[in-house]
This record gives sequence, structure tokens and C-alpha cells, in this order.
Amino acid sequence: MSDRLHATPAGVTLCLLDEVADGGARNFVLQMRAGRFHGFVVRSGDTAIGYVDRCPHAGVPLAKTLDDYLTPDARLIACSWHGALFEIASGRCVGGPCVGQALTAWPVAVEDGRIVTA
Repeated sequence: MSDRLHATPAGVTLCLLDEVADGGARNFVLQMRAGRFHGFVVRSGDTAIGYVDRCPHAGVPLAKTLDDYLTPDARLIACSWHGALFEIASGRCVGGPCVGQALTAWPVAVEDGRIVTA
């Protein structure tokens, strides 16, 4: 069984920026020799912000449904399991059982219209 990784190498193309709706989020699972990485990206205009898909409260993936990481108004990231709420820009928990903790950042960048690991 593969270990769950918490980082990825730089330079991996994830998708075209346009494949993630502006104001939306998308899940990514990368299989590497050392194990499998689970992360997600939130798009805001021409930028993308990435996080490891792991709630700091319970250690579980945030979304029960694929790509369902945001609150209905798309202003916060939400944990579907325990209701924790996180700021998109910082990953800091602002509501729920892990207030004051934060999501683990996953460095991503937009290069030539593509979202890539940084």
C-alpha cells in the first residue's frame, strides 16, 4: 500500500487554468513512486492557490463529493465532515472545531495558462 504524501516536486503540470472555473476548486491526485499525493486548487481570476487535501482537525480529506471544497457562496473553503471553515487566501481556520489551525499550503503557480506545482 502506498503512503500518503504531503508534498510534490515542482514543475508538474496539473491542468489548464481554464479547466478550473473562476471562483471554483478542483481536486488532484498525483501518483508518485513514494506514494500518492492528494491536493486541491482554488482559482481566483488568473491565480491559483493550492492546499493539501487534509483537514487539520480530523486528518481526513475535506470534500465528501469530488471538487466540493467551497461554501455555497464560494467565499471560504469548507470541510464537509465537521464544518470547519478556512480562508481561501491563507488556509487559516476561521470557524468550526480547528479555529486557529490552518490547511497545509501546496505550492502551485500559473505559467503560460497552465496550473503547475511550484
